[in-house]
Amino acid sequence: MSHRIEIVEVGPRDGLQNEKALLEVDQKLEFIHRLEAAGARRMETVSFVNPKRVPQMAGAEEISEALPHQGGRSRIGLVLNERGWDRCLAAKCDEANIVVCATDGFGIRNQGASVEEQIAAMQAIAQRRQAEGGPPITVTISVAFGCPFDGEVSEDQVLRIVRAAAQAQVDELALADTIGVADPWLVRKRVEATRKAAPGVPLRMHFHDTRNTGLANAFASLEAGVEVLDASCGGLGGCPFAPDATGNIGTEDLVYMLERAGFDTGYDLDALIATAGWVSGLLGKAPTAAVSRAGGFPKARDAA
Repeated sequence: MSHRIEIVEVGPRDGLQNEKALLEVDQKLEFIHRLEAAGARRMETVSFVNPKRVPQMAGAEEISEALPHQGGRSRIGLVLNERGWDRCLAAKCDEANIVVCATDGFGIRNQGASVEEQIAAMQAIAQRRQAEGGPPITVTISVAFGCPFDGEVSEDQVLRIVRAAAQAQVDELALADTIGVADPWLVRKRVEATRKAAPGVPLRMHFHDTRNTGLANAFASLEAGVEVLDASCGGLGGCPFAPDATGNIGTEDLVYMLERAGFDTGYDLDALIATAGWVSGLLGKAPTAAVSRAGGFPKARDAA
């Protein structure tokens, strides 16, 4: 049996949050259902942010209510603070993804809080979860490889958050290349350093393909032992507070690469391509993922 690599689908959250077109709740639900039919078993479905600041993420409670618990599937809610955690609990999400930015420059613009304030909020949420219960928690460290406002991000900046999250006993850590500046060699170093600082905590990676290095960085992560990767159907994505941010690795691109190499992802490539075309039509743009443009591996043809 081939080795399984878990791909967390972030299209309904990261994929839509920077788009000019605003999808209705029923369209977002259709997107989620199509992705699950294509094989997604773990997915960021909603973001508990202020809809006045990010109108693309409105309707989180309605979407969550329409997605009852289902065995073998996990719907994740993005959380920035304790207010978001309260909403996530009320919506009964299967998991919570708490974002902590590695720099003050990005943190203040993205969520109105310094790194210190974000760490304190994360710790408070983790303490509440231990005392009151709640879903599993991932802490995602955004701009973990570079910041559009503060520039280079040091290993120490990242590991400070890693250690705090590990001490808070979170269930998973994720390193996010929010603006797509990482290279495979830096990725390997950050993975190794994170594992030493937080031994035993599962690690997940989140890459944007802004500079065409996303798949190379995913490969470097796998070579370093990571087995959980984020991706977005169609290559959709971006951040409203990161200038010139572009999409995540296309789920179909990552699935194609992994399955050609003999890994198991559990996804149906043709269904992903069809879903990318459908949602891109709603958004009025073409998919940026290469496999949606070119198709899967060509079928053999009779020689002329």
